[in-house]
Amino acid sequence: MDLNHLRSDGTAHMIDVSAKAVTSRSATARGRVRLSRTALEALREGTVPKGDALGVARIAGIQAAKRTPDLVPLAHPVAVHAVEVDLEVGQDGVAITATVRTADRTGVEVEALTCVSVAALALIDMVKAVDREATIEGVQVVAKSGGRSGDWVRGDA
Repeated sequence: MDLNHLRSDGTAHMIDVSAKAVTSRSATARGRVRLSRTALEALREGTVPKGDALGVARIAGIQAAKRTPDLVPLAHPVAVHAVEVDLEVGQDGVAITATVRTADRTGVEVEALTCVSVAALALIDMVKAVDREATIEGVQVVAKSGGRSGDWVRGDA
């Protein structure tokens, strides 16, 4: 296995992507925040004490996708051209799906994961007054397109 993020002495480094072609790329990630009935009712009724929890989570996710290299040490700065964040209130929680798009030299899988993760954290911050036991579950990449390796979809997606 070629571990291109490791130098010959075993230390981590950022790989050089400057010779790679600029291509259209996208990645979709998903996750969920498991919540109590009380928190779900507050989301549905718009009575969360801090305000528009879903709107704040959506914006937090978008911001996070754009700031991924500031949070993940070996992530390349990528020109994020589009971010879609969907939050769906279900029976036992909120499903979060994010798609990030770029035309750049490297993929945006980590940006999509960061988007979902931070949207989930922001949602928990918004509802913690009504649900101290909220949990984040199943954050994963479900699809990617573009780049040298082409398109990929998670088997259970």
